[in-house]
Amino acid sequence: MTEKPVVPRGINHLVLNVRNLEESHKFWTEVVGMQQVGELKPAPNRPNPAKMRFYSGTGTGGTHHHDMALVENPSLPEPPAAWSMFEMPMAINHIAITYPNREAWLQQLAYLQARGVKFDRRVEHGMTHSLYIHDPNGYGVELLYDLPREIWEHDIDAALNYAVAQPTEGAEALVDRATDLPMFGAASTARVAREPRGAGRQRLRPYPA
Repeated sequence: MTEKPVVPRGINHLVLNVRNLEESHKFWTEVVGMQQVGELKPAPNRPNPAKMRFYSGTGTGGTHHHDMALVENPSLPEPPAAWSMFEMPMAINHIAITYPNREAWLQQLAYLQARGVKFDRRVEHGMTHSLYIHDPNGYGVELLYDLPREIWEHDIDAALNYAVAQPTEGAEALVDRATDLPMFGAASTARVAREPRGAGRQRLRPYPA
């Protein structure tokens, strides 16, 4: 018998209760880009299952069996008219979705802006660059790409406490800084010198609606 719990690899999947399954399905597939990979079906021991669907992104090793699921619960209360990061009457503050790289993230922002999706917050964190939107149930949804590990690994707490607000409207909402980023901990006196493809403050033209 061990004296300490085994440290897990991380969260395997998340299940959200939603008021309307079709409405939420449309948000998570057509706005966020998740793929439906399954649905709860009747079985001899489960003739009338709950309305439940399963979704996945594409991880580094291919599609995961599922990253999240939605369960319909029409008795959920209506969400507040306006979303905010804090002081919402929600058990879940937000769900964070990772995009493969900076270029994919910028393309997603352009896509969302072209569709008229409201950008609630845009933030340069010390470990991610993030956009916050919200789903039809009032859950916050953070869309992000991870910054290089060497930026934050020496002082994760400092990186978590770093946040610089960015524009949420117009052309400036599609601009992202990729160079001269702060570093935390042992390498905090340095700045990121590498320039990834498309480096600098880059703006992509929105996709057609």
